[in-house]
Amino acid sequence: MQSTGTTTSESTTSEEDAPPVLVSQVGHVAVITLNRPKVLNAMTLPMATAYADALRAADADPAVRAIVVTGAGRGFCAGADLAVLRQGPDAIHRFVPRAEDLPDLALRLRKPVIAAINGPVAGIGFAYLLGSDIRYAASTATISSSFARLGLVAEYGVSWLLPRVVGTTHALELLFSGGTVSAEEAARIGLVQHVTEPGEALTRALAHATELAESCSPASLAAIKAQVWGDLDRPRDDAVRRAFALMDTSFDGPDLAEALAARSEKRRPVFTPLPPTRATTENDDVPQGRLTP
Repeated sequence: MQSTGTTTSESTTSEEDAPPVLVSQVGHVAVITLNRPKVLNAMTLPMATAYADALRAADADPAVRAIVVTGAGRGFCAGADLAVLRQGPDAIHRFVPRAEDLPDLALRLRKPVIAAINGPVAGIGFAYLLGSDIRYAASTATISSSFARLGLVAEYGVSWLLPRVVGTTHALELLFSGGTVSAEEAARIGLVQHVTEPGEALTRALAHATELAESCSPASLAAIKAQVWGDLDRPRDDAVRRAFALMDTSFDGPDLAEALAARSEKRRPVFTPLPPTRATTENDDVPQGRLTP
């Protein structure tokens, strides 16, 4: 993956000549940065498209084993650009990303997605935050759904995902109020897993992603991610049967043998990368790879 930005943005700010999303690679970790810092990375349609394209490219790149997402400047994503909202319903309808680019795209990737929440999050940024698998937040970060305060609904599948992350009552409280919670409160209810010192969210998230990339089987990570998200809608007995099928495949695969050899030789394992492939579809909850039965 090249360390360059993606497409240019039809921005409503002076940042119109800058790429709306930046992509770099640190070892086996892709770092995707929302890049409209003057407006706290408020989302536009070109930016949403560029972000989805960057996620898919990272998922397809065999050299990438984990993904970190963050925001440039002092914000993560302050929601939809208010300049778009003020243009009226027609402009808002045009703003909504395509189905394949929606915030839950990250959940359908094969690779772990870790969010480094460096500052304010609201609206569609809240949905993007939920789309990550693991979340680090700076102690100064604030998080808000904001939908109810704008006369909107729980957008982009948030009503399905949020209760599964924090529980029904916490989800309703967050969505009803549309208010702002601190990083510490977000951690208390499980909305984020880790709170860091100011300025350290990206460093901590990158360290976590690097550890996963260097120590874990890419095929195992992909299968486990698909199991966890897919089993949310699967009866228990079906989930157990599916687990046994995956177990049979993994017992015969090369990664178990390599992991055992690495432990005996007191070294890091050298696992086979995932092959280049498209992101899985919403109807394809187990990713392609060696652990797929």
